[in-house]
Amino acid sequence: MENLISLVNKIQRACTALGDHGEASALPTLWDSLPAIAVVGGQSSGKSSVLESIVGKDFLPRGSGIVTRRPLVLQLHKSEEGSREYAEFLHLPRKRFTDFSAVRKEIQDETDRETGRTKQISSVPIHLSIYSPGVVNLTLIDLPGLTKVAVEGQPDSIVQDIENMVRSYIEKPNCIILAISPANQDLATSDAIKISREVDPTGERTLGVLTKIDLMDKGTDAVDILEGKSYRLKFPWVGVVNRSQADINKNVDMIAARRREREYFANTPEYKHLAHRMGSEHLAKVLSKHLETVIKSRIPGIQSLINKTIAELETELSRLGKPIAADAGGKLYTIMEICRLFDQNYREHLDGVYVSILLFLSSLSHLCPGRYGCRLFDFNYCYRRPGGDKVYNVFDNQLPAALKRLQFDKQLSMENIRKLITEADGYQPHLIAPEQGYRRLIESTLITIRGPAEAAVDAVHSILKDLIHKAMSETPELKQYPALRVEVGNAAVESLDRMREQSKKATLQLVDMECSYLTVDFFRKLPQDVEKGGNPTQSIFDRYNDSYLRRIGTTVLSYVNMVCATLRHSIPKSIVYCQVREAKRSLLDFFYTELGKLEQKRLSALLNEDPAIMERRSALAKRLELYRSAQAEIDTVAWSK
Repeated sequence: MENLISLVNKIQRACTALGDHGEASALPTLWDSLPAIAVVGGQSSGKSSVLESIVGKDFLPRGSGIVTRRPLVLQLHKSEEGSREYAEFLHLPRKRFTDFSAVRKEIQDETDRETGRTKQISSVPIHLSIYSPGVVNLTLIDLPGLTKVAVEGQPDSIVQDIENMVRSYIEKPNCIILAISPANQDLATSDAIKISREVDPTGERTLGVLTKIDLMDKGTDAVDILEGKSYRLKFPWVGVVNRSQADINKNVDMIAARRREREYFANTPEYKHLAHRMGSEHLAKVLSKHLETVIKSRIPGIQSLINKTIAELETELSRLGKPIAADAGGKLYTIMEICRLFDQNYREHLDGVYVSILLFLSSLSHLCPGRYGCRLFDFNYCYRRPGGDKVYNVFDNQLPAALKRLQFDKQLSMENIRKLITEADGYQPHLIAPEQGYRRLIESTLITIRGPAEAAVDAVHSILKDLIHKAMSETPELKQYPALRVEVGNAAVESLDRMREQSKKATLQLVDMECSYLTVDFFRKLPQDVEKGGNPTQSIFDRYNDSYLRRIGTTVLSYVNMVCATLRHSIPKSIVYCQVREAKRSLLDFFYTELGKLEQKRLSALLNEDPAIMERRSALAKRLELYRSAQAEIDTVAWSK
């Protein structure tokens, strides 16, 4: 059982070293779950004397007013008989104190380091370990004495501040309250009993200690209190007789004081029947045994809490990402790796790749794994990254609809046909077919297809830009570094802009090619009218009649529709080749080239993440270290059993 107390001692020291003092914070606390004995009492209740009697050494600061201004975690370790007594502070790990007057001075000095030489208080504990053959394995937390008035140099809030600190310790369900009350004062006015009753009304966590029994008025005694008649607690009251101020001034040692304490209870008629459970030595044994029992009952719950918290801390640390590398090569690798993840998300959007819904939700909401089950490959638990389907919608719906909306009737109106044909003939009318007129009519009509072609390029460009924002939002690593996020986003958009210009140029060239070279078969059909009995020797006037012009318009419209059908299939090919394909292949190529030229200072600027995130990651890493250390300590104890 002794190793259980040692186990809690190790975890408590680790908590203090890594900043877990049980205070309210955004981090999980292990300190609050550890069983501990908090020593509570008013000023001049004899609290310090009780602790020194348990230890058997003079080591606590003394004086008027508030002497204890920081919690003192006192860990007692029973060593082998004949071994030397010494003390160690957690903040001075390599220094052993064999002179306990030096221990007293170091407690005062360490208190002043935290609070200054004022009379302020601090909740940051001091850890003191004492190794001696004359102690039992025990851990006590000495808290500032409760007071009713502020003394000179203290703020008016000091009374409430001390009460709040004491309450923050003793209201926790794993805290054992050691309530120190002087017997020469009315128990109803005891500060320790009053505050203990508020947080532990049934008395199940409270152990009562009655001091200054030997200083009670003549004719009075504390038998009713010690027998639990005046105020009943779950555990029997323990009476102690401390050294008087005269004894302290004369440096009466603890061995003599303990002997006199035993003699007092054994020889005083009122307390003789209670002598077997009175005194500081008995109190130490009771506390040690009770603490062991409580620790043993709490270990399973502590293990469960540790395992759960480790998983939560690891999940959040994973979400926050790894800390930044110090060297330029490490920074460059980090940036490239983040860009690779972004690029992969972008391509998956274009390809419509199915991803696990767990991974998708985790990247957005940081949900705990396992919440939606574990059938990762079941399509019911998959999410398809959209994007490619929107590009196809441009080709299958928007482009055809835009081509249909072209007003060819305006270009092929009778008035416009007559105008272009006559202008093309010039001073010499055409002989068989108005070839130049046909060309001008076809060119002027086909040129209107440039509008839908450009619109298709711009529509796909807009979709590709939207996918950049989606891919960035699904790349948690980019959220970690705002400067890098901006640079990657700008580089990707600039790359898409260049691809759009190239695509627009290639796509419009398709239209221009159709305008610059007409299909020969179209003209070969024109002379067939003569062979079929047509009259090529019509008069010039007849050649420009409505019937003739209407037939020219019909022929041109037929040719334009044929070209539209061709471009409807070739324009998407050009856009995919110049925009979609290139976006998948080389979205960040230019950025990578420029990245290799950057100096370390500029690389550091790109990885200059939010200070709040850096601070949070550091705090989480320390807290995770604490919980893993505690887990290892508990596992060691479990295996030893």
